[in-house]
Amino acid sequence: MNQYTEKDLQALQDVTPRQDNIDEGQLRIRVASQSDGRPVENARITITYTGGPQDTIEELTTDISGNAPVVTLRTPPLEYSMQPQDRQPYAEYSIIVQAEGYREIEISGIELMSQQISEQQVRMEALDAAVPAENNLVIGAHTLYGNYPPKIPEEEVKTVTDTGEIVLSRVVIPEYVVVHDGTPGDNTARNYYVRYRDYIKNVASSEIYATWPDATIRANVLAIMSFTLNRVYTEWYRGKGYQFTITSSTAYDHKFIPGRNYYQSISRIVDEQFENYLSRPNITQPILTQYCDGDKVSCPNWMTQWGSKYLGDQGYSAIEILRYFYGNDMFINVAEGISGIPASWPGYNLGLGATGDKVRQLQQQLARISKTYTAIPTVRVDGVYGPSTQQAVRTFQQVFGLPQTGVVDYNTWYEISNIYVAVTRIAELR
Repeated sequence: MNQYTEKDLQALQDVTPRQDNIDEGQLRIRVASQSDGRPVENARITITYTGGPQDTIEELTTDISGNAPVVTLRTPPLEYSMQPQDRQPYAEYSIIVQAEGYREIEISGIELMSQQISEQQVRMEALDAAVPAENNLVIGAHTLYGNYPPKIPEEEVKTVTDTGEIVLSRVVIPEYVVVHDGTPGDNTARNYYVRYRDYIKNVASSEIYATWPDATIRANVLAIMSFTLNRVYTEWYRGKGYQFTITSSTAYDHKFIPGRNYYQSISRIVDEQFENYLSRPNITQPILTQYCDGDKVSCPNWMTQWGSKYLGDQGYSAIEILRYFYGNDMFINVAEGISGIPASWPGYNLGLGATGDKVRQLQQQLARISKTYTAIPTVRVDGVYGPSTQQAVRTFQQVFGLPQTGVVDYNTWYEISNIYVAVTRIAELR
């Protein structure tokens, strides 16, 4: 676990927040049941510095939707994350969560960065659960700050035989990926079943800084998604006899940290482009877009994370950044399908006055969600987007941290679909 030195802690505690909040970040905590995803109301949360667990900073309680009040906490200065250096650019906080009927859980090393909202999901295991879950999670160092093995180079397009068993016939966004938390041959490492979008958010929050330019984050997220979908499309590890999709080893794949927080800025971008991947002309499979940090490790012909940051500073777009490193024949493609989604987005926003089957599907999903998240008002399933549907949508957006517009756009549609799938399953895959 990465902790501040005594000197760093003193410097952090001596920080006087500036009027523009440069040295503050926010932490949003959501608590749910591990077994069925139901929100946990009245969970008690104690927040401390990871390097000073004896001193309580904040005590919070979750509401009926399992959400704790967003809290503002101190962070190192913004400039620490703007160029490579030895000073840790994020603060580390720990939480202890307690709730009646559940096992206490502690999460250490939650990362907060200047001017960013950090989102921490907490899954609590019931006291009577047959197999106790992990109740002491430690979030390791960020890859740009800690020491991790460099990527072992591979060909960006895999030579595989399309037998109908090893290679998929089309590019589809999976509902889950199975992450092996170690090197491929480590039989002691645990496998985690993780929703695809949550996996991408976890990796991106582990490998780039949320303070970077929007275009830089988009370019890196596209590279992470394309790499991941190459592993899915070619069934790279399953074809070798392994029972997982991808590993958490930076030598082979990307850094995934079980239970880690992710950042709202990164989460939003993943939600906006999760259907996408990177392609080259006349090549069906997603490109295995490899990269390195460009500071500790050099990698000619690959994207470098710091290099992408500097290009973003200069105003390059996401595709311009990607083509700068990978060549001008790289382009953004859209997957043919999305697994686990009851109905695809209609292609236009739904708001007051809208009617039809898409509105009815939306209402059916909201009606089911409201049985679990009771703060969301129940809607009548009639295919008409009236004021009651608008209010239900607005409340849903509030509960799940989306802009409260009352309009169902791309992000809201797929978040409703995602939550609907989660609450209709009695038990989550592990």
